[in-house]
Amino acid sequence: MKRLARPLLAVDIPPSFLLPSFPHLKAAAFSTSAQACFPRDMNRKRGVSAIRRTGLRYPLSVSKEPLPQPVLDPEKRSKVQVDPNHGLWQFFYPERNAIRTPEEHSAHGRAWTVEELRHKSWEDLHSLWWVCVKERNRIATEEFERNRLKAGYGDFESRDRRYIVRLTQRAIKHVLTERFYAWEEARKLARHDEEITLTGDQPAYKPKDFEDNLHDENPVVRVAA
Repeated sequence: MKRLARPLLAVDIPPSFLLPSFPHLKAAAFSTSAQACFPRDMNRKRGVSAIRRTGLRYPLSVSKEPLPQPVLDPEKRSKVQVDPNHGLWQFFYPERNAIRTPEEHSAHGRAWTVEELRHKSWEDLHSLWWVCVKERNRIATEEFERNRLKAGYGDFESRDRRYIVRLTQRAIKHVLTERFYAWEEARKLARHDEEITLTGDQPAYKPKDFEDNLHDENPVVRVAA
């Protein structure tokens, strides 16, 4: 009894290097009530789920208001006014169908060649580039809708049409690159040409013989034979 009554001494505690060998004993909390699996987070929306169709825990001021019922009959539905010239229609073809048939996708021509685009102006190349961008947006819109509906057709025709459009864009870049290098070479030559001025405050090209004739009292007029 004296051993049980006396306080625990340090000699009763095993050495520190032997502690890992002893099993870890957990002491139960002193409580007569059952422990909750999850702590309360004070979330008022706990249990509200649109998937499980569980409502609010407490009624609200609008709980007595009747909910709107969906109109299942298409004839009784109100028609939504849509602007026929809305910008989002540019993502669809003129037929304004979500998905075109493979025959409609295959009805296209060939890509523009570099030789043909060399004769076009800057404005024509700029317009053609954005026509290609618009076409690629339309193809991407149909591909997204086709994958969403799992249509199972039109993938080959869509890839072929997109490839033709990208060939045209590659040819446009090729022509623009040629013009850029030609412009750089011409500017390098103009820096060492005495008849060309790149400052912008006077005419860019002044031939020497033309300036000499202006200072003469009796300018010589050359007539082409």
